[in-house]
Amino acid sequence: MLTNILIVFGVIFFLQLIFFTYAVIQKTDKVTDLSYGLTFIVASIASISLASEYISIYKWLLALLIVVWGLRLAIYLFIRILKTGKDERFDGIREKPLKFAGFWILQAISVFIILLPTTYALLLEQSTHISTFSYIGFLIAILGILLESSADIQKYIFKSKKENRGKWIQSGLWKYSRHPNYLGEILMWLGVFVYVLPYINDWAIFTVISPMYITYLLLFVTGIPTLEKRDMERYGSNEKYLEYIHNTGILLPKIFVKKS
Repeated sequence: MLTNILIVFGVIFFLQLIFFTYAVIQKTDKVTDLSYGLTFIVASIASISLASEYISIYKWLLALLIVVWGLRLAIYLFIRILKTGKDERFDGIREKPLKFAGFWILQAISVFIILLPTTYALLLEQSTHISTFSYIGFLIAILGILLESSADIQKYIFKSKKENRGKWIQSGLWKYSRHPNYLGEILMWLGVFVYVLPYINDWAIFTVISPMYITYLLLFVTGIPTLEKRDMERYGSNEKYLEYIHNTGILLPKIFVKKS
């Protein structure tokens, strides 16, 4: 098992290295997010191939979840970057190979950690069956995918309209959460962990780091803090924006709002 896990990590790192090489030569960030989604897919296919003698419907459904999530995200983010032309996160970084490499290394490590429960389950060399936990986890993951996809589509359509240029979205799912797409992503990986939970034992309990890691990353590191800071710089002087962030939960909807 450990050897195969290391092989999967090698696949992840190698794929990121290929994309990084292209990105640093071209001094572009157009393939950074594309590589993120595709690496999940390739790594999952590698995992299920390494334990091909123990293929089951249980494993196919798990792999399908990852493929659907990864393909949807990769296509969406690639279309978005083609339209915007560049990713502001990499201004002053894409031209500096060492600093740029730091991002790619972090991305490789992140994909590996987030995929740990999936990798473990797909590499199991034993009979696997769908259980009640499988159904619950699958439904949570599907809910996450639908939530993330809907939020992304709503924001993309909103930003595509000329009359909305320079405005923030506060309609649809964004009326109830300032970051519904991130809520969907967290639910996706929580669902995956619940899906594989019946087969988690001994040292494998450490795979719980997956949903904890993605939640921490989005809440406190590269996700919400970056966007909140950017939006506050852009709209912080606007009273309507301040009212929006006061009345709208940062991740979960606010059920009760204190009226002033």
